[in-house]
Amino acid sequence: MNTTYRAMQVAGGGRLELVTRPVPSPGRGEVLIAVQACGICGADAADIDNANPGVQPPRVPGHEVVGTIVALGEYVPTLWQVGQRVGVGRLGGHCNECQPCRRGEFQLCTNQPVLGASCDGGYAEMMLARATGLVAIPDELRAEDAAPILCAGIATFNALKKSGAQAGDLVAVLGIGGLGHMVLQYARKMGFRVVAVGRGADIAEVAGALGAHIYIDSNDESAVERLRQLGGAQAVVSTILTPDAVAALLPGLAPQGRLVLLGVGKDPLTVAPRVMVGGERSILGSITGTPYENERTLDFSVLTGVRPMVETLPLEMANEAVARMRSGAVRFRMVLEMGLHR
Repeated sequence: MNTTYRAMQVAGGGRLELVTRPVPSPGRGEVLIAVQACGICGADAADIDNANPGVQPPRVPGHEVVGTIVALGEYVPTLWQVGQRVGVGRLGGHCNECQPCRRGEFQLCTNQPVLGASCDGGYAEMMLARATGLVAIPDELRAEDAAPILCAGIATFNALKKSGAQAGDLVAVLGIGGLGHMVLQYARKMGFRVVAVGRGADIAEVAGALGAHIYIDSNDESAVERLRQLGGAQAVVSTILTPDAVAALLPGLAPQGRLVLLGVGKDPLTVAPRVMVGGERSILGSITGTPYENERTLDFSVLTGVRPMVETLPLEMANEAVARMRSGAVRFRMVLEMGLHR
């Protein structure tokens, strides 16, 4: 194994710089991963922009990581072996000590690192990871396909499971982007009647190809009125960051329908109580999930043929890849590939 590896670390001003670092040794409960691919998520932009300049060496972003284990630290469970394909998502590994962990709610662990934010992530050829955060990667998935599923995939898969909708129910997806294109596929494969809500006629064809039975162009018609004509949505999964657009769709929920929020924004969501009380509607926030749930998502993706639509670039072009993600031009996920450069 090489003694050094390449990484793209935060350089300030929203930029990344290519550096060479010494290969670290995994500590207690850690593994060293040779990274094959790392997806680029919208949250990476915030991690890059808000990185603590006092962290030395500077932070490496990236939290959709797929690779192989090349070294094991002490007390790593025998479940994990050198040469095994693994992944790590946004949640970097639970502590097994806090109250949520003791309740088995590992996704709510209060002491776990956030990959790419509070610990180094996968914009690199090597990465350390807690064993409790590892996800087994099925052989049937390419690294560049599996990587986005570790964040965008599990977030949307779990959102649908928590939505309260059952097979045959109407489910609306607000926003057809990096998250939305995954929701549409999973919703169709789960047996829902799928409605995509977007802006512009240009997205209608791809929304249908991804699984939507019906496309509503909110620039051309009232999404709420159309949903009401269809009997109301048992669930609306929102992937966008515009609170006004999200709140405006609430009356399109059926009685006892549920709005599931995936888009993480700072602006408040204004809700009219009468809309919620009158129909016993509810709002739910959904985080990504545990490593076990991530493996369930990957397995479901293999069984049903769900795959992210990806564009790939090599590690050293991470700045260009992040810029393309920020612009919204990518359809629909950017992925960095490291394999050709080791």
